[in-house]
Amino acid sequence: MTDAVKIDIWSDVACPWCYIGKRKFEEGARRAEVPVEVEYHSFELSPDTPETYAGSTAEYLSKHKGLPIADAHRMLDQVTAIAASVGLHYDFDTVVHTKTLLAHELLHAAKAQGRQLETAEVVFRAYFEQGRHVGRIDDLVELGVEAGLNPDVTRAALESHEYVGDVQADIAQAVAYGIRGVPFFVIDGRYGVSGAQDPEVFADALRQVAAEQESVR
Repeated sequence: MTDAVKIDIWSDVACPWCYIGKRKFEEGARRAEVPVEVEYHSFELSPDTPETYAGSTAEYLSKHKGLPIADAHRMLDQVTAIAASVGLHYDFDTVVHTKTLLAHELLHAAKAQGRQLETAEVVFRAYFEQGRHVGRIDDLVELGVEAGLNPDVTRAALESHEYVGDVQADIAQAVAYGIRGVPFFVIDGRYGVSGAQDPEVFADALRQVAAEQESVR
């Protein structure tokens, strides 16, 4: 029996490719039939984003990427189609852009309560499919409850910024690894996979690690 393979994933809850990559990784793990232990790590793509950005997603993308607004709309349409191909229903018209630091703190609070994976799924879905705010404490506590977190413990952690040091440590580790974009997957602490790759890429990497485990038994 292969031991569970540790998967460390650097991502940002506001990164559309991270949610897509999550689905593609999950499919790769299913195909490989290799047990995995997943941990999410923090990465802020746009740390200068305000708590609530007033413009649309297309306007946000146009401003940050220096794209004509028509090109931004086309890019969003392409991403929406790719998301749909893995069963996700992105609604960029309702996305509320926000600074994601508090959401990352929530994911660390969820890890401490043993519910990080469930919380990551709830937060991604809230942001990309449901048009919900993921940058305010009240909203994040509500999302945490949906993921099975204790509301009082979670609120106390967010209000005191108990896990902000853990978020900063994740970002520092990303810099040390040379990670410049997300999602980024570190498999068994040894192999890196960058981006929302095809599921078979993840499956092959997991099979390789499993074979290496068996060879040293």
